Amino acid sequence: MTDKITENEYLSGRVRIRQPAVGYRAGVDPVLLAASIPAKSGQSVLELGTGVGTAALCLAARVSELSLTGIEIQPDYAALARANGSLNQADFDVFEADLAKLPSDLKQQRFDHVIANPPYFDRLSGHTASDAGRERAMGEDTPLKIWLEVAAKRVAPKGYISFIHRAERVGDILSLMPPSMGSVQVQPFIPRPERDANLVIVRARHSGRAPLRLHAPFQLHQGLRHEKDAEDYTIGIKAVLRDGKALPIPA
Repeated sequence: MTDKITENEYLSGRVRIRQPAVGYRAGVDPVLLAASIPAKSGQSVLELGTGVGTAALCLAARVSELSLTGIEIQPDYAALARANGSLNQADFDVFEADLAKLPSDLKQQRFDHVIANPPYFDRLSGHTASDAGRERAMGEDTPLKIWLEVAAKRVAPKGYISFIHRAERVGDILSLMPPSMGSVQVQPFIPRPERDANLVIVRARHSGRAPLRLHAPFQLHQGLRHEKDAEDYTIGIKAVLRDGKALPIPA
């Protein structure tokens, strides 16, 4: 990771995030994930692969008095996540650990919500990023199966796991979903009208028994194409990204 760090504002400045100037930098995906979580004040949240803590801290900005825990394998990113927790005055405990080898303290805990923005790209079918931190964050090193298994083990009974991922990985997520998880919901996002979905949020509930729900897609941008050099998010998505509103995904 480069030594240069930038400080960026999310949710119109309600959340401030320090992150590498070069390497993996948080975009809109962790903000969308945070907006989708049906958390309530006083609940506990575990973020797998927290990076610099963007998703967890955006969620804490919307829902007060959450107990946040993060797991991050990269030491520099874990340190930034801790610093960002302090910067945003959040109750955020960050463990530097491999998902496949959790600390014993974490193995004794269950959480109301487990969330994740896993690496999107299969290392066997893509190009390697030049920056090691970005490559670790974006290239799938730990198999998706382990991400789902760890989430299912750490979520409390009746609690939720929520993943944001590329739309083409929905089949993998559903086929690898542990049997303890049910009531699966899939929320697609389309970039523009008449386009295929490129992102999905998949939510499942521990011991849930409801049938699979495939929701109508949320549209991210206005118009059929990008017409000018300016932001063109839809009104609903802008309210999420700028005002910290929740995504209206039924719980």
